[in-house]
Amino acid sequence: MASFDEEKQNKQLDELHKQEEEQLVATLAESKYGIPYINLYRLGVDNEALRAISEQDAREMNVAPFKLFGKNIFIAVRAPTDSLFARLKEDMERKALTPVFYMASSASLNKVWDRYKEISMAESSRIGGLDISGEVLRDTAKQIEKMEDIEKLVKEALEGNKIHKISRLLEIILAGAISIKASDIHIEPEKDRGRLRLRLDGVLQDVNFFGTDVYKLLNSRIKLLSGMKLTSTVAQDGRFNIIEGDEEISIRCSLIPGSYGESIVMRILDPKSLQVEMEELGIENRLFEIIKEEIIKPNGLILVTGPTGSGKTTTLYSFLRRIYSPEIKIITIEDPVEYHLTGITQTQVNMERGYTFPEGLRSALRQDPDVIMVGEIRDGDTASIAVQSALTGHMVFSTLHTNNAAGVIPRLIDLGVNPKILVSALSISLAQRLVRKLCASCKKERELSPEEIKTMKLIIDGMTAEGKQISNYNLNPDGPFKTFEAVGCDKCNKTGFKGRIGLFEAIKTDEEIEKIIPENPSEREIKKVARTQGVLSMRQDGLIKILNGVTSFAEVQSVVDLSEE
Repeated sequence: MASFDEEKQNKQLDELHKQEEEQLVATLAESKYGIPYINLYRLGVDNEALRAISEQDAREMNVAPFKLFGKNIFIAVRAPTDSLFARLKEDMERKALTPVFYMASSASLNKVWDRYKEISMAESSRIGGLDISGEVLRDTAKQIEKMEDIEKLVKEALEGNKIHKISRLLEIILAGAISIKASDIHIEPEKDRGRLRLRLDGVLQDVNFFGTDVYKLLNSRIKLLSGMKLTSTVAQDGRFNIIEGDEEISIRCSLIPGSYGESIVMRILDPKSLQVEMEELGIENRLFEIIKEEIIKPNGLILVTGPTGSGKTTTLYSFLRRIYSPEIKIITIEDPVEYHLTGITQTQVNMERGYTFPEGLRSALRQDPDVIMVGEIRDGDTASIAVQSALTGHMVFSTLHTNNAAGVIPRLIDLGVNPKILVSALSISLAQRLVRKLCASCKKERELSPEEIKTMKLIIDGMTAEGKQISNYNLNPDGPFKTFEAVGCDKCNKTGFKGRIGLFEAIKTDEEIEKIIPENPSEREIKKVARTQGVLSMRQDGLIKILNGVTSFAEVQSVVDLSEE
């Protein structure tokens, strides 16, 4: 006999009612009121926005302030009326803010109202202010030029007995990391101390150590700021934003439990760090011209490959900025959207709601796009739809995890893409790695070891055999060749390096490559055929950058196998 689970049935009914309400509000917003609909259920809420309208007023007017960006305050309303809009505009203008209105469901409003509890708790236990003020960060940043300045300010903050100590410490850490262009902040608990490290040009550097009491207070502060549960000790993710002038810097936080407490990593998503023009990526001239031609074509598939943290997203964004025009529609499907690009529709995958890469790609195609960027091809479904899209008049950009450009074709075939249609879809496969650039102020010339000379000679001989002239790359083929090494000075935080640049290789799907794709070729076979294209391999590109004094032999060797043929 079938059993009836009333509790489960009620939950399903509640869920259906919620979905129906969301659909109804979305329809009314567009057709009746002409204002955008928003679902706030999975959206971060800014504490600063909540402080602009009291909880009592928000509940009374049936509104929810959820984001503050510059002078704009974003407010969700349940029942739009002219009188409500007039009152809110008047109230916000008194605070020098401009309201931007959205329509949302009751569930969305309740979700925001629940956050007022955290605000009141934060206010009552406040140790010098929870909010991270852009102005305070700017003032702090003026005192910071190098890593040593951060160490000094952290030490001063820790020695003080002020009640604002933890707030000041967090301000210094954030301002310092942004000032010296660090990509991540690591705060890790050890047996009897906390450890602060910053990732600079891809390498972690120690900044300071402090007591476990300071670590615990920092942990609570970061949890509260980023909307995490204070009492939970399971892995959590959250984020908060800092308004820096006209820019919004997002800080994405991750906590995972460890032996002595939770390891905290804060990733700094600074839009300025991603505004790299194609010319600055480090692509050599011949390949640059090929890419320039390929990205402006009306259809095709361009894939960028490389490990996590190799700059694939930066490269793809530079392509999108290069081709952007008001005359074309560009849609991205990302996981997550880390940086916002003006004039481009960016969407974020949501596994819980079934908005996966394949589903996002299908939805994007219904929007009549000219260009689609898919964050990553992870499975056969995504690969198949991306290839079909490239065949039906769309330009598709995406990333793939393979070791080199030659690995793209076998990987796509392995994911179930028909080799016969891949021939027509794939335009170019690009592989990249990031290396640190030598500091121009302190790098010094060094002599090569016999082993290094042998490796360099092999690469140069290989280039000559493939018809690539070393004289085309600012170098005298007769030598002598100079190489440099890192030293370290105040300008480069004693690391010897300043900034990073890409090493690239690419394989264009030309007539010769087209002939072998249907035969399911190996990487070695693809490399052999691609040698005639005149594009540098990654090891050759690395050698050119070593000999031009851009980076060091050791740095290139750490990301590319220079002895591999």
